[in-house]
Amino acid sequence: MVVPPEFIPFLRSFVCKPNCSQNLVTDNVEVVEGDVAVISCRVKNNDDSVIQLLNPNRQTIYFRDVRPLKDARFQLVNFSDNELRVSLSNVSLSDEGRYVCQLYTDPPQEAYADITVLIPPGNPIIESREGQVIEGNETEMTCTAMGSKPAATIRWMKGDKELQGISKVEETYDHMFTVTSQLRFIVTKEDDGVPVVCIVDHPAVKDFQALTYLVVHYKPEVKIIVEFPDGLPREGQNMELSCQAKGKPHPQQINWVKVDDDLPSHALITGTDLYIENLNKTYNGTYRCFAANSVGESYDDYTLYVYDTTPSAEPAAHDSRAGEGAPRAVDHAVIGGVVAVVVFAMLCLLIILGRYFARHKGTYFTHEAKGADDAADADTAIINAEGGHNNSDEKKEYYI
Repeated sequence: MVVPPEFIPFLRSFVCKPNCSQNLVTDNVEVVEGDVAVISCRVKNNDDSVIQLLNPNRQTIYFRDVRPLKDARFQLVNFSDNELRVSLSNVSLSDEGRYVCQLYTDPPQEAYADITVLIPPGNPIIESREGQVIEGNETEMTCTAMGSKPAATIRWMKGDKELQGISKVEETYDHMFTVTSQLRFIVTKEDDGVPVVCIVDHPAVKDFQALTYLVVHYKPEVKIIVEFPDGLPREGQNMELSCQAKGKPHPQQINWVKVDDDLPSHALITGTDLYIENLNKTYNGTYRCFAANSVGESYDDYTLYVYDTTPSAEPAAHDSRAGEGAPRAVDHAVIGGVVAVVVFAMLCLLIILGRYFARHKGTYFTHEAKGADDAADADTAIINAEGGHNNSDEKKEYYI
């Protein structure tokens, strides 16, 4: 809007002289579509110079406290020598642009307020490639936030852990933005029932999110529990083993077998429990519980070792699980026998060595006296016993 000629003299009377010091300021505005935007034109050290506000088409919205523009959405909030403040209600995307605060000084001053209209995205949508996933496999999810300005950003949370997705931004014909984020990860059975949250960040909205819960199928986890007896199993007692199996879907089939043998004739299977009457040592062995569902099969083992009715030197407690040998009593008689054998062997060795040394000592003396046996008289025997110095070369001694 052009200022009418009749206002020009009036405006000139408010023109600031060259030596005046005035400062015109304003602020940029961000507003969500449909909300209210407020534009403030402020003057420091105003000397009654005229303030006016113009729209992006440079049409006068307010001239001092007068609104020449016929748009009732603009309303005067405050007018004084130092400020012109105007509100714009029900803001739409067409209101976006640069607004001008103008101060009639010499030369005139202008300050610019950019209005940015924020348009929030629609409700985020999560889609999963499959409704349920088997443990160890990869799952894929997408989250879409449509029709926002500016483009939104998307984050992912699995439980309390943040995951990184891959986002793609597309601009539509009306200058809006659609953001799609894709997330891939490997699932475990611990992920079953864990929430996956798509969080949309945008300046126009807070706490904007969508979530879904993971459905993970996994093969059974099997554990054998001894219901009775308490402590060590003994001959004549009864025993009950319970097979506890957990999986998703729930195990449809549970079986009991004895590894490398048939189940005892007195064994009774009731549901998931194995009941054995009147234990005896022929029942010793490994008992296995199988559980299966649509994902796979698992098992757990229990190794049974039946003790005598009368307690002997046995360990205080045991757990005869698979892979662990049956407990054995300490046989003190065996230890004593081993010690006796070692002592006996040492005594025999000493006797043999003693006889050996004694025999060789006798041989030495025999050779010393050789020659005296055939002597005709005592004198000759003495001479021969002394070795006969003339035959000293033939003398031989043996000593060990």
